[in-house]
Amino acid sequence: MDLETNRADSFVRRHSFSSSNAITPIDDDRHDIMENSSVMPIPVDALATTSIVSPSPSTSELTSPLSTEGIIHSNDKNNENKKELPWVLDYGSQLIHLAVFGILGVLTRYLLQKLFGPGVVGLTSDQTVLYLDLPSNMVGSFLMGWFGIVFKGDISRVSDYLAVGLATGYLGSLTTFSGWNQKMLDLSVQGKWALVVFGYPIGFILADYAIIYGVRTAQGFKRFLETSNVLPKSEISSSQSNWKVDNFKCQFAFMLVLILMLGLLWGVSGALERREFDSGGSGAQLWLACIVGPFGVWLRWFLACRLNGRGIGLHGLLKWVPFGTLIANVSAACVMAGLATLMKVVKTKTCNTIATGIQFGLLGSLSTVSSFVSEVHLLRESKKPWRGDVYAVVTIVVSFGLGTLIYSVPVWTHGYD
Repeated sequence: MDLETNRADSFVRRHSFSSSNAITPIDDDRHDIMENSSVMPIPVDALATTSIVSPSPSTSELTSPLSTEGIIHSNDKNNENKKELPWVLDYGSQLIHLAVFGILGVLTRYLLQKLFGPGVVGLTSDQTVLYLDLPSNMVGSFLMGWFGIVFKGDISRVSDYLAVGLATGYLGSLTTFSGWNQKMLDLSVQGKWALVVFGYPIGFILADYAIIYGVRTAQGFKRFLETSNVLPKSEISSSQSNWKVDNFKCQFAFMLVLILMLGLLWGVSGALERREFDSGGSGAQLWLACIVGPFGVWLRWFLACRLNGRGIGLHGLLKWVPFGTLIANVSAACVMAGLATLMKVVKTKTCNTIATGIQFGLLGSLSTVSSFVSEVHLLRESKKPWRGDVYAVVTIVVSFGLGTLIYSVPVWTHGYD
């Protein structure tokens, strides 16, 4: 699937994608999906290009037709005639957008936890199937239907980097698979197996329907805007948009603004973390999460770019499996379980603050629910719909199984409180 690019594009272009053909075939899956597209709850073309990684206009490499983290939206036939941005600016812009929006996603997830948690609304808690991260997973999946699928092309008409920042950075950090998995592990340790058995399907079904409902409502609103001439027709390419930010000066200016925003966010978070750290409260955990959150976003983005749609071995076996997303979710769940075990062993305020901050920020941003359910949908709509169910079950079972070995077994055997 790899196409060699020129030397100037050698590094970043290997991670870039083009959706001039929205879905690249894996075996016969493109034909299968297009045949069944009339019954899809989510548009195939939109779903296959949920988020943008690189706005490189001349690249035709599509690493994964299943990737909801890394496909460029570009249908312009005249893109090769446009002056490309230096690859350093191109790659740097992506990283900066992901970092800024990733921190905003972490902050939003924290606010939703507090709003719907025991302290305010009282809808979610650590002791029920309605776990603390359920609202953020539902909201993030719903918004993925809006800004990561239906309106993604319209956002790309303004800036491809903004589209990747919203979908991969913000919504990917707003939703978290590892937090969900850890809450189920906590319930299993307490012997509440009935809640675990119902917690996984309920959490998945609610996120599943959230993204479907998000797509449907966004499609209705988009039709209203198009009939009102507020929004141009979808057929208009991004190169025809008067709002397109695609020249060196504009991109450089936007990147400087975002660098300042990232510096401000990190600076404020660092100052507040230093002030709150000794108290060991939720504030100290939050600001540490904001500091480390972007690293989780970057790692998830890199894994999706490099592994989704690649398959295993030289022959690319199991190309239909989005291994990048799978590894990101499973690894984040395992490390989170390891840190939870560490907190049981080292019962100090400092350890609790650092471990919880890393769990909430780094691991919460490394794992994702919105991209996960999007990929499940796409796999379900081929002639082999069992692939979607297999992918979902494998992700959940492997994460919970490894988490049990890392966290639950030590707690049971050593009697940690």
